[in-house]
Amino acid sequence: MADECFAHPRLAAIYDPLDPGRGDLDAYLEITQELQAHSVLDIGCGTGVFALLLAERGIEVTGVDPAQASIDVARAKPGGERVHWICGDATVLPPLQVDLATMTANVAQAIVDPRTWHKTLRTAHDALRPGGHLVFETRSPARRAWEEWTRENSYSVTEIPGFGSVESWVQLTEVRLPLVTFCWTYVFAVDGQVLTSDSTLRFREQKEVERDLIEHGFVVEDVREAPDRPGREFVFLARRT
Repeated sequence: MADECFAHPRLAAIYDPLDPGRGDLDAYLEITQELQAHSVLDIGCGTGVFALLLAERGIEVTGVDPAQASIDVARAKPGGERVHWICGDATVLPPLQVDLATMTANVAQAIVDPRTWHKTLRTAHDALRPGGHLVFETRSPARRAWEEWTRENSYSVTEIPGFGSVESWVQLTEVRLPLVTFCWTYVFAVDGQVLTSDSTLRFREQKEVERDLIEHGFVVEDVREAPDRPGREFVFLARRT
């Protein structure tokens, strides 16, 4: 099931205004161009930011996400008709043969159940044409990013058209490696409503991810750094054999 920040209609509607700086997607756009991909499967597409950037460039895009509220936001955006949107997870897809499959931001880490993770890799493999690529990122456990997930570091007040002033912050709730759980809180000034969203991420070591990819029919061609977060993340570029 999707976290409330993606699945609750009110939270899905404010997701983009609360996270407007998506410079992390530049690296994925560059990789798409580098691989000369003409068709992309965007796994965990959320509110469709990356899918729509691709569609603007004339790329055929399928975006899949388990949160209907996020899919609704994505579909309603300008250019939303250019993308084939699917509400569901990546383990149940129609037959596809795409050049590239992606999992941007925290998507790969949000798949915490090992069985679902392996099913996702298997489905991504099947959706790729022979020689197609899977690209995704995951945070390096050694950097212990969760130590920075405090109210003091994250508190903000954002004015959002149609919603007014929204307070938001994150608080770490549990560390039981490889799982880390945290909670986002949102307070709407217009009516005082308080909404929360609990999330859990799985922190995988580089060797573990490489082993999983090889096990599911991929060749790991490169492990890069995220340009916007050097030294903090692994960006895996794997090719279907």
